Amino acid sequence: METIIVLVVVAAVVFWIAAIYNRLVALRNRFKNAFSQIEVQLKRRYDLIPNLVETAKAYMSHERETLEAVITARNQALAGLERAAADPTNADAIKALGSAEGALTGALGRLSVVMEAYPDLKANQNMMQLSEELTSTENKVAFSRQAYNDQVTEYNTYKQTFPPVLFASFFGHSEDAELLEYEDREAMQAAPKVSFN
Repeated sequence: METIIVLVVVAAVVFWIAAIYNRLVALRNRFKNAFSQIEVQLKRRYDLIPNLVETAKAYMSHERETLEAVITARNQALAGLERAAADPTNADAIKALGSAEGALTGALGRLSVVMEAYPDLKANQNMMQLSEELTSTENKVAFSRQAYNDQVTEYNTYKQTFPPVLFASFFGHSEDAELLEYEDREAMQAAPKVSFN
């Protein structure tokens, strides 16, 4: 009888530990999938930006510096996305992507402010369509980023709670997943200064 009780207890402990392992794996896979959704939206955003800049070039020939800043920021963000997509569990890659995205958002904000001074450009049908698509994509990026951050938070919270914290590092879940946050939020939200000197 004692042997049966010991076997039942051992079996219950094994199933309990297996449940913790399975939950950790499921949560990690969810945040990786959520990152894939961000990747889709960011790639769409990066594809739209060169078209937007090309359309603007015809009207804003003397704003070359602003246009080049947007393209440079776009290329850096694309490189950051490729690095992060290779391993969404790499905290440094996610931080670098957040920083690059912050710089790109700031550059696009400056471009928008400069474009306000060009009524013909704002009235251009192609520019209006590109701007609308970019705005729609920005909203999808924000939604996808929030969904990703929610999954990362759920994963981190679970693996940091008791009893999973006892087993997480043993099962290969020692590092916390990184939230995708834009580093320079204050600068992004500040109104850009425009000067036509």
